[in-house]
Amino acid sequence: MIELFTDGACRGNPGPGGWGVLLREEGHEWTLSGSEMNTTNNRMELAAAINGLAYFTEAREIALTTDSQYVRQGITQWIHGWRRNGWRTSAKQPVKNQDLWQALDALAAKHSVSWHWVKGHSGHPENEQADALANAAIDQMLAAS
Repeated sequence: MIELFTDGACRGNPGPGGWGVLLREEGHEWTLSGSEMNTTNNRMELAAAINGLAYFTEAREIALTTDSQYVRQGITQWIHGWRRNGWRTSAKQPVKNQDLWQALDALAAKHSVSWHWVKGHSGHPENEQADALANAAIDQMLAAS
């Protein structure tokens, strides 16, 4: 079982954003992170989950923990209706972040993923580390620009 802890951050919404992933397997840990100059918090939350799942080329059993209800509810509940409705919401509007939802959907189908939610900024150690990775990615991007 692989554990992924993901988080996204944004300074302004939209604004500079970052994502972070803590991966854990059999006592080993490693991290991933990235950033974008002009994005939204929801896109960074999705990017964290996408990049975490994309790291594994072979199908794996993964427990993914996020502090984003948008990600967890989107992938476990809302996405079924979006697919059925041609990527439109119940209000007949285009699904926001459709490109990322489709990427996440494809990656989730490749693996056996269980989706977990934790309250953000509540002292959950792995969530705090993923948040720190996302913010460090923003800092690094802004320092380089």
